Amino acid sequence: MDENIATLKGIGLTMYEAQAYVTLTSLIQGTADEVSKSSGIPRSKIYDVLKKLNEKDFIEVEDGRPLTYIVKSPVEVLNREKERLNSKIDDSISRLTNIYENGMSQVQAPIWRIYGVEKIINQEIEIIKRAKNTINMRIGFLFEGEGEALINAFEKRQSLKVNILASPTCYINNEEVNIIKMFKDHNINIQKADIPFVKVLISDSKEMMHTYTKFSEDKRNVIPETAIGIWNKYEDVARNYDERFENQLKKIKKRSNKPKQVT
Repeated sequence: MDENIATLKGIGLTMYEAQAYVTLTSLIQGTADEVSKSSGIPRSKIYDVLKKLNEKDFIEVEDGRPLTYIVKSPVEVLNREKERLNSKIDDSISRLTNIYENGMSQVQAPIWRIYGVEKIINQEIEIIKRAKNTINMRIGFLFEGEGEALINAFEKRQSLKVNILASPTCYINNEEVNIIKMFKDHNINIQKADIPFVKVLISDSKEMMHTYTKFSEDKRNVIPETAIGIWNKYEDVARNYDERFENQLKKIKKRSNKPKQVT
């Protein structure tokens, strides 16, 4: 199938409507008979097809004997349809997210295992999007592309209070990455801490994600195919981890603010 016809079908045109519009973009204008011959659409169908295209505002009709059908600019038509579809998709995201979150709250034993780096990162981003007030994170390692994805998500949620406790560095593809500098350069509150090879994300003391992975023998690089995330929506568990995080954060800040003794 022609790629243009496939695209037009994807935005709601029938096969014949798509064929007629594509044909008219080359003819610019034509009679029903001319469009039928150029497109291969049966003459018995062409009048209904062109009538529908006019109703959908893809073409104009000029009076006369016979009628003349004039194509509308693809830029005008497709940009309009793109905006319409984007609006409909945004509305659906909103409605379905509300249904999804309501369903999640009703699920018994809300703990899920998530396999694969891409799915883990996507779930972290979804948790950040749902957060209302705070995100607390312990970062002992990062997957390839994860730091950038997290920073991008945080920058879209400027109202969130974000705290991170992290190991100073980690390795990604044998290259040393300065975790502290990476996040601090984007005005994110991050403190150096002794974090083992684990990652924890806690949202609003209500849900959290633990991420684990195996490492290479030299303990430098993650082995991506072994990554597993434990997504937990038990509020009691999330609250307990959040309280421990806040206590550790307070101790670190207290130590860093303590005046150094001069000897």
